Amino acid sequence: MDDDDTSGQLRLTGFVKWFDPSKGFGFVVSDRGGPDILLHANVLRNYGQSSVADQARIEIVVQETPRGMQAVEVVSISAPDIDDEDISTFSEDLDLSRADPLEPARVKWFDKGKGFGFANVFGKAEDVFIHVEVLRRSGLADLQAGEAIGLRAAKGERGRMALLVTAWDAALDGEE
Repeated sequence: MDDDDTSGQLRLTGFVKWFDPSKGFGFVVSDRGGPDILLHANVLRNYGQSSVADQARIEIVVQETPRGMQAVEVVSISAPDIDDEDISTFSEDLDLSRADPLEPARVKWFDKGKGFGFANVFGKAEDVFIHVEVLRRSGLADLQAGEAIGLRAAKGERGRMALLVTAWDAALDGEE
């Protein structure tokens, strides 16, 4: 959907070319074509996320600035399409029908280089394992220690494992 409004802003859809949480920005490629669109971490945080996966589908409101097109609001994010070749080493069953309901949690630590981390669901003592592939399937690229998230977990071979990770606001609202 592409809509112009009277403030000079434009609503576009496209995909995330790349986003680096440590740099605090990334770029979006519009379905319309044209130059890359800057996506600043603050705009993403206003949406309730601290990162977004490369190739994720995204709907944004953009505005022309002296330095080019820039996202001013994130409307929606959808996880990238999964390529079976990308996950050949990841063999966990991610069937959400076996998962607990969405629960608010806080990230204990996450190391993107190692490909995993842990979170605590509020009111539960057991840690929940989070694999980087689950993040990617959830439309996220990275997590920061202390970050508030929502997750759906299930019992795995080595304890509870996240099957879906969402923005904090989704857990508060009980959404998926």
